[in-house]
Amino acid sequence: MSGSRRRLILFARFPEPERVKTRLIPLLGAEGAAALHRRLVLRTFRMALDASRAADAELEIRFTGDDENAMHHWLGDEVICRAQCDGDLGRRMVGALEDSFREGARATVIIGSDCPELTADLLTAAFDKLSQAQVVFGPARDGGYYLVGLTQPVPQLFRDVHWSTGTVLTESIFISRQAGFEPTLLAPLSDLDVPGDLYAWKQITDAENAGLSYISVIIPALNEAQYITATLQSVQRGQPHEILVVDGGSTDDTVTLARAAGARVIHSRPGRARQMNAGAAQAAGNALVFLHADTLLPADYPEVVGGTLHEPAVAAGAFRFQMGEKLAGQWLIEWTANLRSRWRQSPYGDQALFLRRSLFEEIGGFAALPIMEDCEIVRRLRKRGRVVTAAAAAITSGRRWRQLGLFRTTLINQLVILGHLCGVSPDRLAAFYRGQENRIRK
Repeated sequence: MSGSRRRLILFARFPEPERVKTRLIPLLGAEGAAALHRRLVLRTFRMALDASRAADAELEIRFTGDDENAMHHWLGDEVICRAQCDGDLGRRMVGALEDSFREGARATVIIGSDCPELTADLLTAAFDKLSQAQVVFGPARDGGYYLVGLTQPVPQLFRDVHWSTGTVLTESIFISRQAGFEPTLLAPLSDLDVPGDLYAWKQITDAENAGLSYISVIIPALNEAQYITATLQSVQRGQPHEILVVDGGSTDDTVTLARAAGARVIHSRPGRARQMNAGAAQAAGNALVFLHADTLLPADYPEVVGGTLHEPAVAAGAFRFQMGEKLAGQWLIEWTANLRSRWRQSPYGDQALFLRRSLFEEIGGFAALPIMEDCEIVRRLRKRGRVVTAAAAAITSGRRWRQLGLFRTTLINQLVILGHLCGVSPDRLAAFYRGQENRIRK
């Protein structure tokens, strides 16, 4: 363990359609049920992060479905992700608990992802109660439990239980007493499993989508010391709820400068899509702004974001493209970029894409692509509503055009876009893009 004597384990399934929230598929469809599951896991993940900090506990994700790399692309690289063992739910919990106690934990709490009423305070209370009790349950109103906490292995607690029935908690309490442990119970909460549970969930999501002035700005960065301070100063002027700089392994002063400017730094493997997903997974804001590290936001960006996203028909927005330095042909670059952005509803990442966190989570965030991740997500967003280009400008560095020249930069960009539209492998496109830039710079 990483020094903590407590461990919080979140059981979660990767959001594969047809494999999650199956009882809701007749109502929501397979994709809709997967989108709901994705949101529930992310909500629980953020709450568990808060609780692990408050309770001085190590957070671990025990997952099923897909692989560890997919989980990290979804939730970020800072969290421990380990596959669940084989067997029924009881056997999988036994395996996670045995690992936890063998690795030095003195108190372990397991939670699922289906209880949107669960709070960080309740999780902290569970750990506090384990200082006096050996077993803690969080009763679910459907007869199961949303939380179990132990101070030592009790494998019999998870044997011969009729999982996914209304007798799970009763059976578990009986087994605990048979083993000589009187369990402590937390407040009862409701899981979200069947159509009748969706009304309470709608109230939660409606409240989130009404609070779009609650903004998280997410900045992927890698060796951006030259630009990061000015970028963060432009963000700070709007007083967002939080600024998350997701660093991909910088070897310069990017991290130091970001912290000095008041940003929270998250560490990630490099890759813009991966880094932005990592920031979004931890973001508390109801509106997300994805900002390149060399781009300045307009002073009134919170009003632009909130006003744009309050329109029900709008899926996402971006700012007008403007270069931050005078270059030959600058007007042509800006004119064509903004024409494409407005006419085709196709802004690029250097225009600071923004959208509701709820929609970002529903569509699955940024795809695992080494390049063109902005075009790909905008394509999916257009299926959900309009993608608006605001009149206010985001001012981005002209360093690529300055280094490579107007013609070469435009040619490389267009060839990559054409290749993407023609179905060329993203890995081949990324290799071409980087290879052309490296060759030209030599």
